[in-house]
Amino acid sequence: MEFWITFNNKEHKLQLPIPPSEFEISEGLNNTTVNINEIGEINLIGNRNLSTISISSFWPNQLYSFCQYAPIIKPYEFIKTIKMFKSSGKPCRLIITDTDINIPVTIENFTYGERDGTGDVYFTLEFKEYRFINTNTSNSTSTVQTTVTRTVEKEIPKQYTVKKGDTLWAISKTIYGDGSKWNIIAQKNNIKDPKKLAIGTRLVV
Repeated sequence: MEFWITFNNKEHKLQLPIPPSEFEISEGLNNTTVNINEIGEINLIGNRNLSTISISSFWPNQLYSFCQYAPIIKPYEFIKTIKMFKSSGKPCRLIITDTDINIPVTIENFTYGERDGTGDVYFTLEFKEYRFINTNTSNSTSTVQTTVTRTVEKEIPKQYTVKKGDTLWAISKTIYGDGSKWNIIAQKNNIKDPKKLAIGTRLVV
């Protein structure tokens, strides 16, 4: 099993000379727990969270028999390279052979230090899965037509009920304040003989 960290389409490649004795992957779902009256708690299954991977090992300052290869760079050159990956603003790729781990990642945490005076640098790397977002957008512009509905208030005709003794002149005087407008009432109600007004007739005024 080999552990590789590559960067910028394999422009930079690092193989750990001493593979970690163990590694840990954390995967989960973004579930939500809600409380419903009369039912209690229910779990709403969400989308997958980003996976996290943690590995620990050391970069040797000398060649050991258990190294997978003889490292060319020294421990602090390795440290410098990892820091460059971390601060670049770009993801790198973690590959663990003999597994299905071959994913873009970001370096979330990087701790390192010396222990025994040999110059070997022990380190822990914490990775988080990185997801590329498709930024291709259509250049076509959609024209959205908005239909504005105008509310037209229809005038509700006023009505007047003819009483005993009413004339069009008198009704016009009451409604319009001007008896000479009696012909308006006559036209609205298609009255041909103003003298014939039946009591109880409803006139549009």
